[in-house]
Amino acid sequence: MLKLEQINKVFNEATPDEKIALDEINLELKSGDFVTVIGSNGAGKSTMLNMISGALTPDFGEIEIAGKDVTKLPEYVRSRMIGRVFQDPMAGTAPSMTIEENLAMAYSRNKKRVLRRGVDKKRREFFRSSLETLHLNLENRLNAKVGMLSGGERQALSLLMATFTQPSILLLDEHTAALDPSRAELITKLTKELVEKDQLTTLMITHNMQQALDLGNRLIMMDKGQIIIEVGAEEKKGLTIDKLMAEFQRIRGEQLTSDKALLSV
Repeated sequence: MLKLEQINKVFNEATPDEKIALDEINLELKSGDFVTVIGSNGAGKSTMLNMISGALTPDFGEIEIAGKDVTKLPEYVRSRMIGRVFQDPMAGTAPSMTIEENLAMAYSRNKKRVLRRGVDKKRREFFRSSLETLHLNLENRLNAKVGMLSGGERQALSLLMATFTQPSILLLDEHTAALDPSRAELITKLTKELVEKDQLTTLMITHNMQQALDLGNRLIMMDKGQIIIEVGAEEKKGLTIDKLMAEFQRIRGEQLTSDKALLSV
């Protein structure tokens, strides 16, 4: 469903500020895989997601989504195949538009554009039933402006909008990091439910190592633009934070005092 081959990205090349953001990344997700991604700041996690979404172009390498080479396709074209939720609850929705208008816009993302009169009764009922799964009473607030919602409500709406068209790939970029613990727990629970319901192929970045262990069937750790650890479904079941940190130290031969704090253990 998703394939990255030899993806390389260098910022500020041939200058004193040169940084290798991605160093020949290879990664493949089969249909229904839910892969969590961890690593300290600057490891290349968000750069990889931006590469998949089309916000960035690799210096070399190829990207396939659902068997199609999308390496040179612009972001707006790829968006028909991709759902994405950002860390910032203010991103991903239009604050000046109503909940219903935001849902209608997301619903049409992967469909042919046609002229039609607003939202009909059938579609409105679909929106209501979809919102009911969030258990936030948003189904009774269809005409409320999204900018008036709390951060948790807005992130829940963003998650729903990203998933209910069943995208080929769902990208979650630290989508619980900016929320308070209770809201983060709610969004984590909703993520698990929505991904499992439609068996969505998902790539999720998180700084929370326990969250990375609890969610999904695979895990990867990135460091200095490389994937240094890959954990499959069976191995992941018995994995602990201490075992993961010990494996990092074995591979890199260095202590993780600062990184452990950054990874929200």
